[in-house]
Amino acid sequence: MMTFHDIRRAAFFFLILLLVAGCGGLQEVWEGPGAKMFRPQAIAVLPPMASQYDNAREDIQEVLSGSLNKGGHIERVMSPENVTDVFQASKEAFDALVFYFSRLEMTGQSDKDSAVKLGKALNVDSFLVVRVNSWEYMRKEGDNVGRVGLSLRLVDATTGITVWKARHEKSSSYMFYRPNLKDVAKELAAEMIQAMPPQTKR
Repeated sequence: MMTFHDIRRAAFFFLILLLVAGCGGLQEVWEGPGAKMFRPQAIAVLPPMASQYDNAREDIQEVLSGSLNKGGHIERVMSPENVTDVFQASKEAFDALVFYFSRLEMTGQSDKDSAVKLGKALNVDSFLVVRVNSWEYMRKEGDNVGRVGLSLRLVDATTGITVWKARHEKSSSYMFYRPNLKDVAKELAAEMIQAMPPQTKR
């Protein structure tokens, strides 16, 4: 028969387990006040912003678009090829993209006018801004790892307002055979997209 002391100890360990379980999730997450009500119908993944990992840009755009399609929260996900076609065909759209990125770099804020222009050019009501923070093989705590890190920003293309943003990274350790960084990116993207509005469950 359990004593009162045993029950207290069991409850204490259960509480610790709950706290540890709650420590998971993304490294950094921010939600705007309208995030829980945000229900976009169409989304485009913009070409990732320039970084030292520019060789990963096409893979990341493809992986994120695939994760959005699998997530099923948004009705229409524009393919990376169609996004590229719009920016190649329209100087106005390309100029809006360049201006949007430059303002974001300078101020850290989403420029509303150019965001709305991008939404109209791409025929979407939301878009994802992406920065590749890491895409590399390295040594980490004595292990060989393949590491991918991303920052994402979800923007309402009808208002230009940032709805949600997050930063996270994922590593895969190895001894002899290097993991494919695109596979690491798929796991990371799935985790981040799952945490992104709109959500079917909260």
